[in-house]
Amino acid sequence: MSELFNSVLQEHVAVFSMLEEAGPRLHALAQRAAETLENGGTLYFAGNGGSACDAQHLAAELVGRYLSTRRPLRAMALGADSAATTCISNDFGYEQVVARQLEGLGRRGDLVFLISTSGNSANLLLAADTARNQGIHSVGLLGKGGGQLAPRVDEAFIVPSQTTARIQEAHIFFGHYLCEQIERCLGLA
Repeated sequence: MSELFNSVLQEHVAVFSMLEEAGPRLHALAQRAAETLENGGTLYFAGNGGSACDAQHLAAELVGRYLSTRRPLRAMALGADSAATTCISNDFGYEQVVARQLEGLGRRGDLVFLISTSGNSANLLLAADTARNQGIHSVGLLGKGGGQLAPRVDEAFIVPSQTTARIQEAHIFFGHYLCEQIERCLGLA
């Protein structure tokens, strides 16, 4: 194996070895998400770039399937609708893309996951404020110390790394764990 491969693998293992303390909080969050769904609420996901892809990935796991074939669950990736995203960006500015969709679609009691490696994305900061104003519980999947978003969300899960790739790997691990535990909490797996 190359030195680069070994270096990247060692960094990955080092970051993941520090995630264990998040387990009980993630378990409680999965229960909260399952209760949100049981009460007719929706789980929203949002991010930028690779984190937008993670948002779509996790929403798809819930609407489609994760462990087994079961009923679809109410989940949506905000910013994935190109017409809404370009309309809002053009008419109101990109920083409004997630907040405006959340304001239009979200309801009190829903849950939004804001995914950001830096925690400093203007559109997610505004979305956190919108969620708070609408009674939507907000969760930040963050890295690099949490940035400005950490104190603005109801719950922050901060990956202890400065490396974007390692942070994103941990975020998708968190997301997959949540999908599996949500299915189990709902008796679907």
